[in-house]
Amino acid sequence: MMKKMELLAPAGDLTKLKTAIAYGADAVYLAGDQFGLRKASKNFSLEELEEAVEIVHHAGKKLYITLNIIPHNKDLDGLEDYVRGLVQIGVDALIVSDAGMVAAIRRVTKDLEIHLSTQASTTNYETVNFWYDYGIRRVILARELSLEELKEIRSHIPDDMQLEIFGHGAMCISYSGRCLLSNYMTGRDANLGDCAHACRWKYSLVEEKRPGEYLPVIEDEEGAYILNSRDLCLLQHIGELAEAGIDSLKIEGRVKSQYYVATVLRSYRVALDAYYDGSFNAELATELIDEIRKASHRDFTTGFLYGKPNEEGQVYGSASYIRGYDFVGLVLDYDEETGISTVEQRNRFGNGDVVEVFGPERGYREVQILDMRNEKDEPIEIAPHAQQILRLKIGPTKPWYMLRKVIKG
Repeated sequence: MMKKMELLAPAGDLTKLKTAIAYGADAVYLAGDQFGLRKASKNFSLEELEEAVEIVHHAGKKLYITLNIIPHNKDLDGLEDYVRGLVQIGVDALIVSDAGMVAAIRRVTKDLEIHLSTQASTTNYETVNFWYDYGIRRVILARELSLEELKEIRSHIPDDMQLEIFGHGAMCISYSGRCLLSNYMTGRDANLGDCAHACRWKYSLVEEKRPGEYLPVIEDEEGAYILNSRDLCLLQHIGELAEAGIDSLKIEGRVKSQYYVATVLRSYRVALDAYYDGSFNAELATELIDEIRKASHRDFTTGFLYGKPNEEGQVYGSASYIRGYDFVGLVLDYDEETGISTVEQRNRFGNGDVVEVFGPERGYREVQILDMRNEKDEPIEIAPHAQQILRLKIGPTKPWYMLRKVIKG
């Protein structure tokens, strides 16, 4: 029987973590408030991490903590004490990029799993085997690998060494995240979790003998974004990845929204389940990618999976995301006797609006809002303030179902 590929989801806070579990994650990765690479994410205190472990383990899933900065000497202060705290609360693995941090962690614990971060830029089987001999049993490979290279790595490493790759999300103009552009231009170090995303900015050229004369790199009237990568999307290729021996498929996005996590994760969950039950096909893949496009995104690319990206891997005209839908409501509760859903408003909507209602399962349904009521069961035309609690008849739902609405105009 084929071992199923793990679906690994991001979580920037407890709400996103609960959403990831509800929408089919097998494991969740997140950062504490130290040693992680996403300062823009809210991240977790040790007390919140303890709660996160309880939630994830209660659901029978796993929790991985990122300690993946590339540290200078001063950045190591407090590491061993912090690791002791993580061991005590029972996290399942630590994601680490630096050999010195691996050594420090092993002084604290011999048993806790260490996953080697993509920041370590692992691109060959000799390096994978080196880390295997050091006791590591999962390597998150660099994004700069083709499908053939993934297969070759798998064929040259022990069966119990797990391989993880990124399957979906933002791509860096750098080598597996080791970017110096942000640090050079803003003083914000991407390798310490504070990237300013300088690769998304608009640039001009200056000719050596014409200082101060800026030559725009024109794509259209808005200019050109010559370092702006498309987003990675490998959903339609999950069968090839499974057959190549990939153990874990990772979704990027710890700073993305709750709605993004739910929308992307459900498509990959449905796709993986369909692959393993034999029902996955091109038609389903197209349907699921169309669903992903209902979350904020850039145009998609397969990255390096079929060779180095060419000019089609870039978005030249804009650094903005494509956004066609608003997340307008989150279902908190459903009363089967009355058919009433209790919904927390997230964006403006009201009577007469047509919304799409979806949950973790495949598909959605369109419903017109005809009888919006407030918490006191008083009829209202529109929710007048953010996160108002509403009572709606929108058909059967469950907690964590979501409502979305097409953005008009």
